[in-house]
Amino acid sequence: MATDAPPPSKEERPLPSAEEFSEVQQSAEFAELRRSFRSFAFPLTIAFVAWYLLYVLLSNYAGGFMGTKLFGNINVAFVFGIAQFVTTFLIAWWYSRFAAAKLDPKAEAIKSRMEGGA
Repeated sequence: MATDAPPPSKEERPLPSAEEFSEVQQSAEFAELRRSFRSFAFPLTIAFVAWYLLYVLLSNYAGGFMGTKLFGNINVAFVFGIAQFVTTFLIAWWYSRFAAAKLDPKAEAIKSRMEGGA
């Protein structure tokens, strides 16, 4: 399988020093990367945990409601349970798209600068 990419360099680059890591950590660029991640991840995590706890609480304390048959042998609890899986996969897909579009370019810019490429 042929690629257009050049072969990796054989020369070893020195690792960044602790001071360089601290400098990057204090930079506005890194702060923006952290802010972007947190503004996406924290609200979504809180919403998902609340949704999960709602499911658990309804399962424990609202058995009549959760046992309500919707069609055939399918009840509300089953639909909510399947919705937990669907929600998990949707969040993973959404985060993957968000990270590829917003986080990865910022992280790659920081990484290349740290490795001496910029």
